[in-house]
Parts: sequence; C-alpha cells; structure tokens
Amino acid sequence: MAETQNNDTVEQSEGDARLPGMEVIAAFARNLPNKPGVYRMMNAAGDVLYVGKARNLKKRVTSYTRLTGHTTRIARMILNTATMEFITTLSEAEALLLEANLIKKLRPRYNVLLRDDKSFPYILISRDHGVAQIRKHRGARSHKGEYFGPFASAGAVNRTINALQRAFLLRSCSDSVYENRTRPCLLYQIKRCAAPCTGEISDEGYNGLVKDALAFLSGRSQGVKDSLARQMEEAAEALEFERAARYRDRISALSHVQSHQGINPHSVSEADVFAIAEEGGQTCIQVFFFRSGQNWGNRAYYPRADKSYSREEILESFLAQFYDEKPCPKFIFLPEKIAGMSLLADALTVKTGSKVRVSVPQRGEKRALVEHAASNAREALARRMAEASSQTRLLEGVAGVFNLDAPPQRIEVYDNSHIQGAHAVGAMIVAGPEGFLKNQYRKFNIKSKDISPGDDFAMMKEVLTRRFSRLLKEEGKRSVEVDTDDENMDASPWPDLVLIDGGKGQLSAVQEVLADLGIEDLAVAGIAKGPDRNAGREHFYVNDAKPFMLEMRDPVLYYIQRLRDEAHRFAIGSHRARRKKAIGANPLDEIAGIGPGRKKALLRHFGSARSVSRASETDLSSVEGISSALAKQIFEHFHDQMD
Repeated sequence: MAETQNNDTVEQSEGDARLPGMEVIAAFARNLPNKPGVYRMMNAAGDVLYVGKARNLKKRVTSYTRLTGHTTRIARMILNTATMEFITTLSEAEALLLEANLIKKLRPRYNVLLRDDKSFPYILISRDHGVAQIRKHRGARSHKGEYFGPFASAGAVNRTINALQRAFLLRSCSDSVYENRTRPCLLYQIKRCAAPCTGEISDEGYNGLVKDALAFLSGRSQGVKDSLARQMEEAAEALEFERAARYRDRISALSHVQSHQGINPHSVSEADVFAIAEEGGQTCIQVFFFRSGQNWGNRAYYPRADKSYSREEILESFLAQFYDEKPCPKFIFLPEKIAGMSLLADALTVKTGSKVRVSVPQRGEKRALVEHAASNAREALARRMAEASSQTRLLEGVAGVFNLDAPPQRIEVYDNSHIQGAHAVGAMIVAGPEGFLKNQYRKFNIKSKDISPGDDFAMMKEVLTRRFSRLLKEEGKRSVEVDTDDENMDASPWPDLVLIDGGKGQLSAVQEVLADLGIEDLAVAGIAKGPDRNAGREHFYVNDAKPFMLEMRDPVLYYIQRLRDEAHRFAIGSHRARRKKAIGANPLDEIAGIGPGRKKALLRHFGSARSVSRASETDLSSVEGISSALAKQIFEHFHDQMD
C-alpha cells in the first residue's frame, strides 16, 4: 500500500528555489530514502512535467543529475524542473500501479499518455430481481448477477444481446416495467422474449433459458447448440413442426453471434492480445479481447508519446495505464518482450488478487493471434495516417480562407438552441488535426435573468464571456508563439480559430466580449446561412471586411459545414436534454422539507402539484405528515411565486 510519510517526503529549502533544474534535483536526491516509490517533477508554475516509478528512489532521481547521456526530452524535462514530490511504497509493483494512476490523473506532458480511455461495455445477466434480466452495462459492478466481457464497443454488445434474445428469449425490460405488465409486449410477439411477466412461461422454464444463456456466454456454446439440436429433432419426430422451427431459429441466432466474432481460438479461454505498429512518428496499439473461448472484439488506441520513446517503452507504459481501472484476464499476450514484463505481471497479480501471466507467444495458435493483432494494428495506423493527411489539407485550406498564419490546431465552434428563449443552451464543439475532440465539448446553460427571450446576441455574449473568462483565469494570456520542438505535446487550450453560427450581429457580440476581456489576435468568423437557408450559399463574416462566399464544390466549404452542423447537433441535443429534465421536474421538489414521502402524500391527497398550489393552509395541514408550519411554508412558496 502506498504511503506518504513526513520523514519520506522531501521538502525544498528556500535556497534550493533559486537553483536551476539539475541542481534542484540533486538537492532533493541527497535526502531521498533507498526505497521504492513514485516521483513527480514539476515546473515553476506547479504543472507536473513527469511522473516516474523507481525500485530505489535515491538512485533513480540521482541519475537525472548526470551531465551526459540524456535524450532531448529528458534534458528539457530536467531543465524545466523547479521542484519535486515523492511517495514511497512497500514494493516496486505498488509503485508501478500508483505511477499509472497518477499519469492518467495528472496527464504530464513528458509521459506516454493513453488517449480515448473509455470504459468497456459488458453484458450483464442481472439477478437484482427474482426474474433474471439481460442488458448492457458500463461502470462499477454494483449489481448482483453475472458479467460477460469486455466488449470492444457498444455496437458489439447490442448486436450480441439482440442475437441472445432471439436464442434464449430473456427479458430486457426494466424491473418497474416488468412489474406493471398486464399483457405481453411486442418483444414476445416477435419471438425475442418469453414473457415471464405475464406467466407465458413457467419460472422453471425461464430459469432453464437463463441457465442455457449463462452456459453459452461461459464458453460452453457447442453443448448448448447440441442440446437445442436434439430438442429440434425430437419436436420434428413428434410432428410438432412449429416448436421445431422455434428451436431452429434459436440455433440460427447462436450461429449469428459466433459468425460476428471472427476468430474463436481453441487453446485460449481468457486473454487480451496486444500488438503495436509505428510509422511516421505515430503509434497504434491494437488489443483483442478473448473471454470464455470467444472473441469479444478489438479496439485500436493511439497513445501520445514523444518520438524519443522506444516501442517497448510505449507498450510498457500503455499497459500499466490500460489496466488501471479495468479487470485483467488470466493471460496477456504481447508481440515482443518489454523490460518490465515480470514487474507488470506481479503488479497486475497484486491488483486482481489472482495470478496474471504476461508472455510473448513464440508458436502455434497464440502466436497466430498476436500476428493477427499486429496486422490489424498496421492497417488501423495506415487508415489513421490517410485520414490525418486529408485533415491536414483541409486545415491548410481553412488557414487560407481566414488568413491564418498556420493551419489551426484547435477550432472552436459555438451555437445556441432554445424554443422562444425557454431552456436556452449554448454549445461549444472542438475540432483539430485528429477530427472532432468530443471529450472537450462543453454546454452552457444560459443563466442570466436579464436576457430577453430569444435574444441570440445576448446569449452568445454570455457563453463567450464565461468561456474566455475562465480560460484567462486558468491559462493566462494567449501566446501566439509556436514551439516547434514540442511535437506530440498537449495542444494549447486556446483556439486558433473561433467560428460562430450567425452573421454580422453575432460576430459583433463576440468581438465586443473579446475586447472587454482584453483578448487580441484571436481569429473569429461568423457563418450565416445563405438565401432560403440553402447549404452551399453560406456567407462568411470576418472582422470589418465584406462578407464572402466559397465555391459550391470547395472541400473547405464542406468541412466548415460539417463543423457547423456538429455544433448545431450538439446544441439541440443539450437543449432537448435540459427541456426533458425540466418537464420531469415537480414544483414540490423546490420546497425545503418536502421529501419523497410527504410529496407522495400530497399528490395522493390532491391529485396533482397544481392542485397543491391552489390549496389553502387548512387543507394542506389536513394531509398526513404535513404540520401547520410546513403547510404555511408550502402555501407561501406557491403564492409568493404567483405574486
């Protein structure tokens, strides 16, 4: 277990604060213990530059004080180091796990960073209710039941669940829907549910279907298919052709699941298979998931790493971060040896509580799986590089259209959505060389009470004021200098181009906000829909210049339309979500002291929240659980709002 102790945490003296990087590190190293642990290197602003682990903290940190033998990346890191922090651990394996956790949390610029680290979906046979339910699940395993996965994508889970419903007729409805059914739903009519909710199947019969589904998902698929085949033959011999057809359809559904899984190995029951490909300074790591002898799909990752990192270093750092919050299989197959392979196995064994083996297969089916993953990694990287090349040409075209000094690395597009001013939402989407950066999208619920309903100019002002005020506070003034040595480092949070869905009025509102905040040299443009709102006839407004149009077939025009349409889609989706939430809100929820029990009693007594708002204090106090003081509070709440 990691521990931070006063006697193991090295403090920096006032004199050391004046020393340049290498001497600062040497000052810390003198007081470090000969213990395993994790260290953090930080610059003068307090930003974490690098997180590392060590079997011996003193020896590892001392290595940074040598004058020679450092790569350019490490030399820059040492030069910028102003202070350090340390945490000791009981073992090097714990240090590896802590290092991975801190890298994912702090995202230091000089580490290998895992990107697109979304949680994987699982199939859950839920046992929270007496009648088992099949559904997709993400996140913590807090529900009672059996989990199967991980699956590479939500689409793979959905396809598998649909096929399993046809094969095993398991219910997918929520418990509340199940409890309130009085007749079978449509899924029963199309033969995708056995309808246990209305007694169309006995409890014993349904539990048999659940048992078969669990057996199939656990890898005993052939036994399940053989059993269904026998039952189909028996039904046919008894001339019960309709029942035989149902078994035939179930067998077909199971075959459909397996046909979409591709390779299903015979000698591998539970493993993750990794491969890595590099080209043109970019890296792709491909991972295949095998569980219960079945292939649950694959996913490509593109970690961010400085070009000085070797393939082995990238793969080693990636693996530790990959399993930081994910369950590990029994086996992990790699394409090549990495320096910390045994340490990684020990760390994952400690984390999971069961033996995890990390190996490099040399022959047979396991080696074929690794080579198949490597082929996929190369193909995925080639596609990404082709897309990046096309994206680069488009960004160069955008720079030409809006007279930018260089292709923009970050484009922010803003739009508003509302219905006559109600539930107004502002939206920001972000795009760059890698396409849409959806994890950086932001929505802004319009808060100002002074904005007239439907005043788009005022809404845009509020959105831009909130966005850039916060950016100034967190990042300081925008720098127009480009550090060409900082390849692969995090892009600036400041946009190179701001696009507004609107014409001259919206553009003027934005320019006024930027002027008030003292922001200069930020390219801003408005996109106004053309005559009759026809796509392809858009007018572009930039500063005080005359509006202009692009050629109808210009690829840059299509690209800008995609940006605007994405902002529009995100804004409308955010508005609908806010409106839906407001529709479901109850005025009684706003009154202090009214919990679920009292709200239920009021609604049962009066029938609706509107009737409650019209009731007198005397009528309110007659409801069970409502005191005279609370009745007065409820009465005043509604009548103060009406006044």
